[in-house]
Amino acid sequence: MERAVPILPVDDLHAAREFYVDKLGFTPTFENSDDGHSGILRIARGTIAITLDCPMDGHGRNACVSLEVSDADRYYREWNARVTFSRPPHDEPWGARTFDLQDPFGNTIFVMGPASNAG
Repeated sequence: MERAVPILPVDDLHAAREFYVDKLGFTPTFENSDDGHSGILRIARGTIAITLDCPMDGHGRNACVSLEVSDADRYYREWNARVTFSRPPHDEPWGARTFDLQDPFGNTIFVMGPASNAG
């Protein structure tokens, strides 16, 4: 199996865990931290995997990750009561249904699924 696993910079591993695990339902698969606030945390949900790294010396900020899912609206409904979205679900002219949100560190999470049949 080949896949890309994005590494997102975060300012606080504890806050990242609260957002991604407690609010978005990801599961930690690897964690290395001496103080709970700096270090590295790998999370997964189904076949989606993300690595969260604090600090990210030399790696830049404001990363973006695209989560390819089978039903964007299902994720939106699940997360709607727990997080604020940058844009609600909508059908893109290029044939996908997308929405996006930002984590507490300014990283964009772009969720993309098949276009709805409601058009």
